[in-house]
Amino acid sequence: MTKGNETTITDELYAYTLAHNPPLDPVQRELVETTYARFPDHAGMQSAEEQAPLLAFLVRLVGARHVVEVGTFTGFSALAMAQALPADGTLIACDISEEWTAYGREAWEKAGVADRIDLRIAPALDTLRAMPAEPHIDFAYLDADKGGYIAYWEELVPRMRQGGVIAVDNVLFHGGVTDPGATGPAAAIKEFNEHVSADARMDSVLLTVSDGLTLSRKR
Repeated sequence: MTKGNETTITDELYAYTLAHNPPLDPVQRELVETTYARFPDHAGMQSAEEQAPLLAFLVRLVGARHVVEVGTFTGFSALAMAQALPADGTLIACDISEEWTAYGREAWEKAGVADRIDLRIAPALDTLRAMPAEPHIDFAYLDADKGGYIAYWEELVPRMRQGGVIAVDNVLFHGGVTDPGATGPAAAIKEFNEHVSADARMDSVLLTVSDGLTLSRKR
């Protein structure tokens, strides 16, 4: 096997990467710091700092007007994507926690994008299944309970317009996907990755961004 990249991401190199990406704005930075302060045991659920400008870039790249996020937590990724939408764009954010998303609501108001975000507190499958069945979603971000990934995927894919993109987080699951005896979320992610690879409706690439990010484009 040819290994094309042997770069080790040290703390110094990670800091360099962040320094050469668009910086977080004050509202984004405050939300990140608040999340770590208020929910230290769960803060790892927040999308990595470098993913915010990447998600915003992808939203602009596909010219998205209709975005769906499955798994919002404290609203950092939703904030970044909503800021990249045009003024009349809409982001449907799916989550089940009023407590966590309350911090997102506050940040969205501060950033002036609350009117672009439609937060729906309910099981995400219920929210997705209630959406129009025809293709209408331009961009989707999946970062929720790992055991539900395939079910969410199967609701999202038919609703993506041609050329629409789905970004899926945690597809390496801390390296657990290489464990032959993986169980729990790691096993679920392994099954999901195989499911995506075999899906002829989408063109997909798995990237080593943060904890692994799959980008899939509707054919």
